[in-house]
Amino acid sequence: MSATEVDQTPADTGMAAKDPARRRRALLIVAGIFIAAGLAWFLLWFFVLSTRVKTDNAYVGGNQVAISAQVPGTVVAILADDTGYVEAGQVLVKLDSTDADTRLAQARSALAQAVRGVRQQTSSASSADAQVVAARLDLKKAEADLKRRLPLVAAQAESPEIVQHLRDGVEQARAAVEAAEAQAAAAHASIEGTDVAQNPTVLQARANFRAAWVAAQRNAIYAPVSGYVAQRSVQLGNSVQPGQQLMTVVPLHDLWIDANFKESQLRHIRIGQPVKIISDVYGDDAEFHGKVAGLGAGTGSAFSLLPAQNATGNWIKVVQRVPVRIALDNAELDKHPLRIGLSTEVTVDITDDRGRVLSDARTPPATTRTDVYEQMASQADAEAEQVIRANLPRPAH
Repeated sequence: MSATEVDQTPADTGMAAKDPARRRRALLIVAGIFIAAGLAWFLLWFFVLSTRVKTDNAYVGGNQVAISAQVPGTVVAILADDTGYVEAGQVLVKLDSTDADTRLAQARSALAQAVRGVRQQTSSASSADAQVVAARLDLKKAEADLKRRLPLVAAQAESPEIVQHLRDGVEQARAAVEAAEAQAAAAHASIEGTDVAQNPTVLQARANFRAAWVAAQRNAIYAPVSGYVAQRSVQLGNSVQPGQQLMTVVPLHDLWIDANFKESQLRHIRIGQPVKIISDVYGDDAEFHGKVAGLGAGTGSAFSLLPAQNATGNWIKVVQRVPVRIALDNAELDKHPLRIGLSTEVTVDITDDRGRVLSDARTPPATTRTDVYEQMASQADAEAEQVIRANLPRPAH
């Protein structure tokens, strides 16, 4: 063995002894990194990812109130346009009201005539009552004359012919009383039990007037709700028919989100769970908060125009989606308005999954209502009352 080989052997032996230790240390470090990463991922999944479900297949929804004509007519004015804001009860479109005004005038005249006719019937009934009183007085007088003459006939101081004539007079007076009473009953039959305003004839004329008044008012088409105008298709001079859509009013205050979750994500979604929404239009600058309002009764494909027919030989499973409705906070909508159809990203917190999956039948659903048409009906009644009062007798001073 040479001197060189003797000198290198101890060094090589030391380096060979250090390499397994260094390799072991490196493997431990790498294993520690993987274990730490796995632990971090587990903690992230356990405390964060497992407590929420997320989808970007979510869009803003809202009511779209179609504005249509209720009576036929020709458009003479358009008082609202696309993107404009309108208040509930505001006139949107006006139709030519010439024919409706004419029918209203005829109905007004018929109502006034009905009131005056009932007043005349009341006077006739009073006259018939007076005739009954007069006929009864005549009968009483005839009976008194007959009673006074009968003792004279027994004493042969009066001829039998005169007494018979008196008896005939009594019968005629009695028949006159019956005829007067029948006439009085007939006169009272049309007015008995009601005053002038509640008489059936007046009520019928009032109903006709009310219908004509409402029809005349419907030549002005009102906004049933407050919102923004969209899809205006009506133009000046158009001849419109009842039910024809003229424009749409979209309320942007009571909006919601329709989030289409996969069927595998619905396991822990419950009504009332908190939701965080990020819209594409605002990004991270505005974060909306809502709650799960309900889950759809079926998948989107089940309600499509042509539902899928899976009972075929060639079948490929497609993951279905179910719409989940999310109610939004109106205060946040006032700060950052949304539009129908905008894309959003929805994250549902499913930490508490003890809530209901289906809505309680005893809980009344959220509804919208308008009192625009109720006000129209009350105004028609007020106009009818005014016409009736104007044709009633004025009190004597």
